Amino acid sequence: MSTFLELGLKESINRALTDLGYENPTLIQEKAIPQIIGSNQDLKAFAQTGTGKTAAFSLPVIELIQEDDTSTQAIILSPTRELAVQIGKNIEDFSKYIPDLKVVTVYGGSSIEQQMKQLKKGAQIVVGTPGRTVDLIRRRALKLGSVKWLVLDEADEMLNMGFKDELDKVLEATPETKQTLLFSATFPREVEAIARNYMTDPIEVTSGQKNQGSENVSHEYYLVTEKTRYPALKRVADVNPNIYAIVFCRTRRETQEIADFLIRDGYSADALHGDLSQAQRDSVMEKFRKKNIQMLVATDVAARGLDVDNLTHVINHKLPDQIENYNHRSGRTGRAGNKGVSIALIGRKERSRLSPIERILKKKFVHSTVPTGKEICEKQLFHLIDKVENTEVNEGEIATYLPSIYEKLENLTREELIQKFVSIEFNSFLSYYENAADLNNLSSRENSRGRSSNENMTRFFINLGRKDKLNPAKLIGLINEQNIGDKVEIGSIDILDTFSFFEIDKNFEGETLSSFEENRPDYNGRNVNIEITKTDRGGGGGRRRRGGSSGGFKGRGRKKPSGDKNFSGKDFGKNRGEGKKKRPTEGFGRKRRRG
Repeated sequence: MSTFLELGLKESINRALTDLGYENPTLIQEKAIPQIIGSNQDLKAFAQTGTGKTAAFSLPVIELIQEDDTSTQAIILSPTRELAVQIGKNIEDFSKYIPDLKVVTVYGGSSIEQQMKQLKKGAQIVVGTPGRTVDLIRRRALKLGSVKWLVLDEADEMLNMGFKDELDKVLEATPETKQTLLFSATFPREVEAIARNYMTDPIEVTSGQKNQGSENVSHEYYLVTEKTRYPALKRVADVNPNIYAIVFCRTRRETQEIADFLIRDGYSADALHGDLSQAQRDSVMEKFRKKNIQMLVATDVAARGLDVDNLTHVINHKLPDQIENYNHRSGRTGRAGNKGVSIALIGRKERSRLSPIERILKKKFVHSTVPTGKEICEKQLFHLIDKVENTEVNEGEIATYLPSIYEKLENLTREELIQKFVSIEFNSFLSYYENAADLNNLSSRENSRGRSSNENMTRFFINLGRKDKLNPAKLIGLINEQNIGDKVEIGSIDILDTFSFFEIDKNFEGETLSSFEENRPDYNGRNVNIEITKTDRGGGGGRRRRGGSSGGFKGRGRKKPSGDKNFSGKDFGKNRGEGKKKRPTEGFGRKRRRG
């Protein structure tokens, strides 16, 4: 295995890498770094999450930057502010012994005036989200005429989020002579289209097969109904005493509600989604990295770029609408040589959605049964015994109390002492799961009864389709232009040949109809008409109409939170507990009682 010095990086960079604990380059770094340093050719690089993509593109750029030139020489675009901040921080760490190199990170949710002041002082490297980068270009605060490197990180997600127009504007502001570096964990058709449209004869490097999952991650699925989905999630947590996991949800609202219910039920959990302020997001992530939170409930977008080691599990509360996102989710665990487990909670009608994911992963899902109360109690019991066995005794602190303790317990036999000790910690679990239902019996009336998954969304017909060059991002833009409401949720979108369907929060049904009627919008010269249509969806993930866009698309707009509203807090109001008994608050995955 080569060293970073052998890859062509100068001593000051190697010294910084040594300080950070970097010993040898990863496979994608071995392939990408010499290629970027030694050639001006465009590069598209595939690398799974957690394989060192950031260092693979930033280290050679730092190596080649002209430190005495304060103009912006490299622009790095990423889909989310979390990922942008992480990249900027990494570059600062890598260049700590290059004092004249400056990096500025720009993103929404933070003062644009402050970012403009930083840019005015000069920065050779700018890291930014597409929207804020374009805003700064328009204000002439960010000048890209001297750019030599354009890096598109997580290009697939930038397209999923509807940033194609922003990418076009950034490209227009950069010289044709620049070197474009495209990095992605998956390469769907849309990313290949970026390579064709934005790059010239790119060379390709990979650190594995395209779109294939990590070898260190195993994949399991549990069959659930809408009623048993949340109880099953709790049981997955309860049967894994040392769980440290991200729970993925499809919408911001669902994310917050699931986190709220977990917290209410005594678990150490919190939410991460786009409706939080930057300060709130930073606070949540700080607690999660310190393991003060054991389960982070997050949307796909919010979790992009999270750099957290040693995750034991990734739990898909619901499968993502776009199958490539499953690979992104599962790649959060099984990093740095560790083993990880990715779990999907799915309804019976969703089983067919696993096959295309298996083809991408080149791995099979294993069907696991939802843990029973007996299995959970057994796991918790031996976890408790292991903790006792491994507990260090500080004799100096307790020596003065021991004589009195020995005297109080002298009439108990060894067996009685052990039984009483175990019962103190364990009786609550035994009581809680004493009459727990078997969640694997999906045909039972109790487990199957539940609310329709989409009853809180209204499905609309619109007289535009693929032949009108309509795509999800353009449809979202058209809906945004009608000013229906700042808090409206756009649900699932199906683009067909001559017409399409989209879902809107039922609370905004009337406003949606009246806004389109009053504004009478046109699209490419066509009058736009919408009407309410009945949904044919059912079950957990929703059944697409024949001919719909593959995998569906969840709407994302600047004003409107995204997602398919397949969740009802009212469902959980009845189903949170296992029977009528109060759940225990001790044990793994739960907050400790304050003594």
